[in-house]
Amino acid sequence: MTTLPSHWTRRGFLGASTAGLAGALAPAIGSAAPTCAPLPTAGTRPRPSAAQLAWQREELSMFVHFSVNTFTGREWGDGSESPQVFNPTALDARQWARTARACGFASMILTAKHHDGFCLWPTKTTAHSVASSPWRGGKGDLVREFTDACRAEGLGVGFYLSPWDRNAAIYGEGKAYDDFYIEQLAELLTSYGPVAELWFDGANGEGPGGKRQQYDWARIHRTVRALQPHAVMFSDAGPDLRWIGNESGSAGSTCWASVDPARVPRPGADDPWTGEALQQGDPHGAVWRPGETDVSIRPGWFWHAEQDARVRTPQNLLDLYFTSVGRNSKLLLNVPPTPQGLFHDNDVRALRGFAQLRTAMLARDLAAGAPVTASSNGATAAHATDGDRDSFWMPAGGAREGWLELALPADAAFDVIRLEEAIAHGQHVSNYRIDAWRDGCWQPLAWGTTIGHCKLDRVPPTRTPRLRVAIEHAYDVPRIARVGLYRSAGGDWSRPDHHGDTDA
Repeated sequence: MTTLPSHWTRRGFLGASTAGLAGALAPAIGSAAPTCAPLPTAGTRPRPSAAQLAWQREELSMFVHFSVNTFTGREWGDGSESPQVFNPTALDARQWARTARACGFASMILTAKHHDGFCLWPTKTTAHSVASSPWRGGKGDLVREFTDACRAEGLGVGFYLSPWDRNAAIYGEGKAYDDFYIEQLAELLTSYGPVAELWFDGANGEGPGGKRQQYDWARIHRTVRALQPHAVMFSDAGPDLRWIGNESGSAGSTCWASVDPARVPRPGADDPWTGEALQQGDPHGAVWRPGETDVSIRPGWFWHAEQDARVRTPQNLLDLYFTSVGRNSKLLLNVPPTPQGLFHDNDVRALRGFAQLRTAMLARDLAAGAPVTASSNGATAAHATDGDRDSFWMPAGGAREGWLELALPADAAFDVIRLEEAIAHGQHVSNYRIDAWRDGCWQPLAWGTTIGHCKLDRVPPTRTPRLRVAIEHAYDVPRIARVGLYRSAGGDWSRPDHHGDTDA
């Protein structure tokens, strides 16, 4: 999939059940359904719903691209592939889920159907599915094995079902395809238990005979709300989560969770402002729609033998953590199984190395429990170092600026700073500065714009008796839930004096 300029011409997420069920649902879901996040009223800024908050706090999710493409060596199938090619000889979804859990991922998203139209469950809507394959003697259900494996490991379940179907003869025929699509969606949402995330995109190429389809997104969203009201929906247009604007693994260095819906009007919108709007969000945006950063562990999205030696390194994956999670986004990392139905050893080694680097770096918060003073409201200043992301410091009197000062222990040598806002109350900070006490005065150490759920700053290896975090501007009263200090494995700690360390 990396051959394409944008994932909106590639992937999507939908599903359905039986025609009878879809028909029965039509009256119930035809009326307005509640949105996942409440719209702001006058004088308020948007806040996350409980589902959106839980989603972002997970930080890491794993994408699993697996289909007939795995066996044909393609990134995009054209719908003519025979189901007979699909025959993973050692498929073990528990291996996928165990790897994800062991490496710190909290949920997984499966490509239940890609553009080729091949369904990984025995759908009643088409013969182009695992039921027509030799795998498990035609009795297999990969979606079932995937969901069972995720739940056995305590992972959230997500589905991606492409709206573009290059196999369906009725693709491009308006309501007929809408009904087909909704029926598939209902099957996925009613047969496999709770679903945490639905991953939609605007993939909209030609179907059989060169036909194109105008998707009924309003109906799709109503169906999800009716059948899985606690699920969040992803697309560039939301309604709950947005694409971050690229597939390089990098959110904007300024990244608001709020957006102006008018700037990303529909999935796959071709708008010159879309990229900027998706990357940065909008501090004045009316809705809460945090960004998800999707990227693959390999150059492609499906497994290809020639890419076995081109798997991202653990250090590169850690860098992606900084440019996604560390910029108020969530990292969705794709790991494609082999034709045997297993994660390749090279991918697993990279994931484990990534987990080891991340765990080692975050094992000890050097600011935990540090004494804190503040510009005002000092009684609550200690909340910034108590490790509870639901407690926070905020300046008194409705002030939109202020500072926290930490008194650090002598052994607090660090090169990573983590800041968090209490985003259950919204995202407000637009400019901050971090200073270290050196040579009898405050000296700048780091500077940034947005914070949100998490902002990670890499700094030179530093030892200082005092650290100050100054909020220089916010759109509402800032609420700082955490100031964390960490030591990575990559810093040059051999010459601490060279990197600005000082005595008290």
